[in-house]
Amino acid sequence: MSYSKATLSWIFSRADVRINGDRPWDIKVKDERFFSTVLRYGSLGLGESYMRGWWECEQLENCIARILKARLDRWGFINPTGIGRWLKDKFTNPAPPELAFLIGERHYDVGNDLYQAMLGPTMAYTCAYWTDAAKGLDQAQTAKFDLVCRKLGLTQGQRILDIGCGFGSFAKFAAEHYGVTVVGTTVSVEQAKFGREFCKGLPVKIRVEDYRETAKRGEKFDHVVSLGMFEHVEPRNYETYFQAVSHCLEGGGFFLLHTIGKMRGGSGSDPWIRKYIFPLGLIPTKTRIRKGSANYFSKELDWHDLGSHHYRSTLLAWHDNFAKAWNDPGGGLKVKYGEEFGRMWKYYLLSCSGAFQAKNLDVWQVVLARENRNYTPVR
Repeated sequence: MSYSKATLSWIFSRADVRINGDRPWDIKVKDERFFSTVLRYGSLGLGESYMRGWWECEQLENCIARILKARLDRWGFINPTGIGRWLKDKFTNPAPPELAFLIGERHYDVGNDLYQAMLGPTMAYTCAYWTDAAKGLDQAQTAKFDLVCRKLGLTQGQRILDIGCGFGSFAKFAAEHYGVTVVGTTVSVEQAKFGREFCKGLPVKIRVEDYRETAKRGEKFDHVVSLGMFEHVEPRNYETYFQAVSHCLEGGGFFLLHTIGKMRGGSGSDPWIRKYIFPLGLIPTKTRIRKGSANYFSKELDWHDLGSHHYRSTLLAWHDNFAKAWNDPGGGLKVKYGEEFGRMWKYYLLSCSGAFQAKNLDVWQVVLARENRNYTPVR
């Protein structure tokens, strides 16, 4: 047995994952290059070798969850690649304004046909809210939209800013069901193109602009909402972000922040996710959110820990939709995007659901205000 194989076998055994074992969460190696690649590059090598077809796993989500529960991901940060990334993030701002649109170009512009197949009719690319009454993904997404509207106390005629509006899903729901006017912003040209058609005939405007550009317009809104966008804001920009939101908000208005939150597992971002899925950003902690917002929002009116199961269920539903469309011989996704992309996307969805299964991540909805307000939390 080679040194790299013996070493990796010992490392994975700490998570009760066996190399070429017979359990559904065990790793089945197809190419011996897997061992040296993962040993050298850690979690980056694990993801890249899966994309190349060098290993398989029947229960990929369960495998990743076991690795994370055993905190083997921390081992991935002690290799030269991880050290270099940590130093860069520590002493530079990896997300200056001129790179604001990189995430749109690299991830959200990849293809609206892919997102339509994966997300379903609501086109919501954020965590759904799986209530007892929700029968499937679409109803769970609708429940999330309604929860947000009720937390903000939306009333007809109000003007809402949706920072990171995606495909216009929340804007469409709020305009249709609560009679509000919405301005949505996104850094994705393709999202904006889809969203304008999606919200056609409604009092919804969608702009391609960064939150810093929005603040410079000097417009004021009754409330501001941001669903699943904050994860793309680098920590060095948190104060700038909250300052921009505060600048857009009327004095008595609410700001609702919906974000993934990091529970444990270190402060770095996963190098594979950073390279192939989300090139900028970092999952925030509660401490960092509170520190970044303190100078601009003096009142934390509500902090709702939704629970990791909501995003895990959402990711698994997205994966099921994607797998069905990918394997549809008449759909054309496999022909258009190619086999390696399909493996990359599968690894993305299932490794993220594994992180929620391991409870490394949670989902938070935070309601903030600039001044003291009477507020009753909504659940």
